[in-house]
Amino acid sequence: MNDQDFDQMITRAMDELPQKYIKGLNNVAIVYADEPDENQSKKAHLTEHSILLGLYEGIPLTQRGAGYNFVLPDKITLFKNSLLRVTNGPEQLFEQVKRTLWHEIAHYYGLNHDRIDALQAGHGSF
Repeated sequence: MNDQDFDQMITRAMDELPQKYIKGLNNVAIVYADEPDENQSKKAHLTEHSILLGLYEGIPLTQRGAGYNFVLPDKITLFKNSLLRVTNGPEQLFEQVKRTLWHEIAHYYGLNHDRIDALQAGHGSF
């Protein structure tokens, strides 16, 4: 998959996610890369046999105080090659891109992995 098609897939996924959460994103850049860089791998505590589909880097909304001014944007990165490795075909890739994007957006809203897992299992809402 070329970069332009992958970028369009991310845009489509953003359009299909609940817009109240997308519109609530403030000072967040959504980007993609082929693979995590060295710093991202360290932040995510990657091992030789682990895979990283996406990463949220920033200050969650729940931790932003009155002094949250003049800061660089938070960043959500989707890792194209990792996503391609865990999927078979364009429709499965799209669903995984959307799921990964939602997961990283949930981190922006301050949700931890336990809460995200419960939500994905259908046991609650944002």
